[in-house]
Amino acid sequence: MPLRIGYVREHFSSPLLQYAEADGGKTLTLVECPSGTGQLINRLTNNEIDVAVALTDPLISGIAKGSEHYRLVGSYVTTPLNWAVITGKETKYNEIADLQGTAIGISRYGSGSQTMAYVMALQQSWPTDKLQFRVNNDIRGLIDSVNDGSTSAFMWEWFTTKPFVDAGEARFIGSVPTPWPSWLIAAHPTRAADVELRTFLTTLTTYVRTFDSPEKREQDDVDFIKAKFGYPEEDIRAWLKTVAWSQDCAAIPTQVITDTLGVLEQAGFINSPAGGFDASYFVNTDIARLV
Repeated sequence: MPLRIGYVREHFSSPLLQYAEADGGKTLTLVECPSGTGQLINRLTNNEIDVAVALTDPLISGIAKGSEHYRLVGSYVTTPLNWAVITGKETKYNEIADLQGTAIGISRYGSGSQTMAYVMALQQSWPTDKLQFRVNNDIRGLIDSVNDGSTSAFMWEWFTTKPFVDAGEARFIGSVPTPWPSWLIAAHPTRAADVELRTFLTTLTTYVRTFDSPEKREQDDVDFIKAKFGYPEEDIRAWLKTVAWSQDCAAIPTQVITDTLGVLEQAGFINSPAGGFDASYFVNTDIARLV
């Protein structure tokens, strides 16, 4: 049975999309999760997918809060994610500081759009226990919410939301880069020590290395993203300058886990147990290596 790979159809997924196209459904099936990492985690929890390529902070915070429905099995993108702070086209909000005490739109609880709101509040020295959220499911719902006034702003990846801003549907009022590498890979416990999962990570590494190579970045990557996502070439080239992928998808740096936990705890999103967290608890070490 092919592995069910949950993913978000964004430019970051390009190497995974190339892998899936070449595979033709023989060993993996892509399951699109347009609402983002919160939806990916829900589908892992419900055993609707086997693997999730998802954002670092929600994956780690979910395990920290007690989830037994998945463990980390690999790394994907090693650079930070630049979260845009977006408001409506005619709102009174012009900078991040204006948002204090307002309702922030999120895709769902436990998503990156929520965890990063805590990071933003930490940076702004706001009391994180006073944050207010409204769930709006996906990018369309989030944009509608900032324009109908039910939320003040929301956070989403910069280049994903730029077409909506360019079309005049919303405005950027700031950005908050993640203080950690942005994408990891998690798997449902039933896939522990699974040969297919090992093969997936090994093959994905090959596609990632190729996509991440200087030769492919020069033009082939640009052409692929333009064809798949329709972004302007100048935006694609600007984004490619900011992103790098793991050169070994089965390796997870211990520091990624400990640093992410430290920031999320400082932001008030998670609480550390007595004696602190053990990084190996977050990882299926039958599959991945902590480095």
